[in-house]
Amino acid sequence: MGPEAAFFDLDKTIIAKSSALAFSKPFQAGGLISRRAVLRSAYAQFVFLVGGADHDQMEKMRQFMSQLVAGWDVATVKEIVAETLHNIVDPIVYDEAVQLIEHHHAAGRDVVIVSSSGTDVVEPIGAMLGADRVVATRLEIVDGHYTGEIDYYAYAQEKANAILELADQRGYDLASCYAYSDSSTDIPMLEIVGHPHAVNPDRELRKAAAANGWPVLIFSKPVALRARMPLPQSKPTLAAIAVGGVVAVGVGVWVGVKRRNLSA
Repeated sequence: MGPEAAFFDLDKTIIAKSSALAFSKPFQAGGLISRRAVLRSAYAQFVFLVGGADHDQMEKMRQFMSQLVAGWDVATVKEIVAETLHNIVDPIVYDEAVQLIEHHHAAGRDVVIVSSSGTDVVEPIGAMLGADRVVATRLEIVDGHYTGEIDYYAYAQEKANAILELADQRGYDLASCYAYSDSSTDIPMLEIVGHPHAVNPDRELRKAAAANGWPVLIFSKPVALRARMPLPQSKPTLAAIAVGGVVAVGVGVWVGVKRRNLSA
């Protein structure tokens, strides 16, 4: 038997909202998106929370990302995410997920977050949660700016492929590994481990869980992460002040408008 790992989807599995829709207010304060895009993201967040994200919705989100982040300054995005991370993400982490992460670490397992959201959002969240590794979508960057193209899309079967590659590199015994997700698009990821779990599953995943005998977990208690683990204080920048206590609406690197279009 080799080492073991627990693979977690991020949105609606570890956090109660979409990480790709979580930073609208700071991005607006940083000059990346317009007020109209913030309002549009509120609707997108509502649809995501109520209906989940099936293949067609995820494809629309991918197209959004490809078209709308072109021209964004990468350093600005990273700075805004770093400065506002705890204000945004801290209050929407599921307590049950934090307990599971702690449990798997205590059992000597690696914790790996596997998310379709962009690395510039997922990696800081993973570091905040103490994840050992992160697999996330990578956007093409040229001369310090996003081109609007995608280098690597961590979605559906590609998540499973990434886990298989990690297992080969790290020697993970997949039959002893765990996986957690809310979405039917992650069924390939769940099928390749010995201990798959459906978390707050959408309709199709609930059916698959029932057919395969997979446990169904319901996470319902977002917790202030600061109450569970010490977190560094973020700097009181303009973006952090702008976000204030607003965490219910947002847009990440998938939803917005090109900076050069803001004056149009």
